[in-house]
Amino acid sequence: MGEDRAPHTLAEPARAGLRGRCPRCGEGRLFSGFLTIAPRCSNCDLDYAFIDSGDGPAVFVILLIGFVVVGLALWLEVAVGPPLWVHLLLWLPLTLILSLPLLRGLKGLMIGLQYKHQASEGRLDRDR
Repeated sequence: MGEDRAPHTLAEPARAGLRGRCPRCGEGRLFSGFLTIAPRCSNCDLDYAFIDSGDGPAVFVILLIGFVVVGLALWLEVAVGPPLWVHLLLWLPLTLILSLPLLRGLKGLMIGLQYKHQASEGRLDRDR
């Protein structure tokens, strides 16, 4: 299933993952949709069946963006004391704008690190 069919150069898996590229060759697309993983690399034919990023990226996004947004919301509340609708108008869009790109990048990063450290069972050593 994970046979090498095309020559490839080794990419830095973490950097490739952040860019949404194959963790092995760094060229093929990792995602077929916004967060949907492609079935295999279009360049080196690496089978992405080993990928399982789980809830890790979502947890990191919640912790990072939550820290920033809650900190800013508390600062604004103490400094200005605006009505609730102002908080909703500011913080809901900001949360979405910051979370969605970060979620995709962190998912790619975790997949790249998973590949680099051979964290999934059944991944063949020849894929390296």
